[in-house]
Amino acid sequence: MGVCWSNRIKAESPYHTGSNSKNAMSDGISPSNLSSKSATVPPTPRSEGEILESSNLHNFPFNELKVATRNFRPDSVLGEGGFGSVFKGWIDENSLTAAKPGIGLVIAVKKHNQEGFQGHREWLAEINYLGQLQHPNLVKLIGYCLEDDHRLLVYECMPKGSMENHLFRRGSYFQPLSWSIRMKVALGAAKGLAFLHNAETKVIYRDFKTSNILLDSEFNAKLSDFGLARDGPTGDKSHVSTRVMGTFGYAAPEYLSTGHLTTKSDVFSFGVVLLEMLTGKRAIDKNRPSGEHNLVEWAKPYLTNKRRILRVMDIRLEGQYSLSQALGAGNLALQCLCMEPKIRPTMDDVVKALEQLQGLKDSVKGSQKDRHSNRHAKATEWAGYPRPSASPLYT
Repeated sequence: MGVCWSNRIKAESPYHTGSNSKNAMSDGISPSNLSSKSATVPPTPRSEGEILESSNLHNFPFNELKVATRNFRPDSVLGEGGFGSVFKGWIDENSLTAAKPGIGLVIAVKKHNQEGFQGHREWLAEINYLGQLQHPNLVKLIGYCLEDDHRLLVYECMPKGSMENHLFRRGSYFQPLSWSIRMKVALGAAKGLAFLHNAETKVIYRDFKTSNILLDSEFNAKLSDFGLARDGPTGDKSHVSTRVMGTFGYAAPEYLSTGHLTTKSDVFSFGVVLLEMLTGKRAIDKNRPSGEHNLVEWAKPYLTNKRRILRVMDIRLEGQYSLSQALGAGNLALQCLCMEPKIRPTMDDVVKALEQLQGLKDSVKGSQKDRHSNRHAKATEWAGYPRPSASPLYT
């Protein structure tokens, strides 16, 4: 049973990337060297201060979570992250008290590591956003524990783990996701972002990436990890100004250069993730040949050309989509990745486009000839360098 909890970048955590900590630090966006170009404004109420009274969450006693996780036994660990370790546990579904292993509701308990990358502000933001916002495409936060120096978060357990693992990990446990499942996940994640952007007080997610998309037993996508989320601009303001934080390869270029954060910043990140789903390649991978390290820069010229787009499509998807579907998805990714934020679609527009894409009835067989002509080239391409590095099972 897998659970994925994201790093927040200050630095990439090896728990989420499969890399060692030295390399992980180099992959992250560091606020200390990128925040000088942005004016920092006071944090929003949901990211600093106290737990909001309206949070619909259960306050767990620490001893209850010790029992639920069998005293945080090492063999209960689901993974490691910048915040700390994630443990598997069981609670009674009605009383929310600790239950025997294998009985009751399966939970994932994230236990704060005081020496980790993340601190009280991120922990509090997670509680105050997920405590107020409920949607089928947001992971459910059941409760928290704040007792002495202990800070813990209790979530529903997501059996299929993260989208990142299913895209990039190789092994018998992680079979390649089909075209239909990838588009289902993309649509679900898009609906989650659209919900945040349409909330009474707009929410900018700020760290959208494949490791933050969790999958339930039916491959329904749910967004997790709200530690970097921010309330959007209000009144006549067009943006919020903040320290540059996020994950290298996913952050919008205007946000990197100015610190100006808008909902269109999330749209750009969605475009990167959609491109990863189409290609089966990571946003940044220095193991690829020169000129292909940055997925967006390399793939953009191919996305709207019916003769070339098949060259960037994941070979594991061969025979599962029509040329029209590939072009439609590629064009949508290209729109999201537009350098001019105002020209990017809204997430509502993205949802509509993905729904239309799923409704395409073009014959997949009609594209077989074009795919076959590219088969040898794709195989040669993969043979030229290592496949993307694996991630831990539970991330």
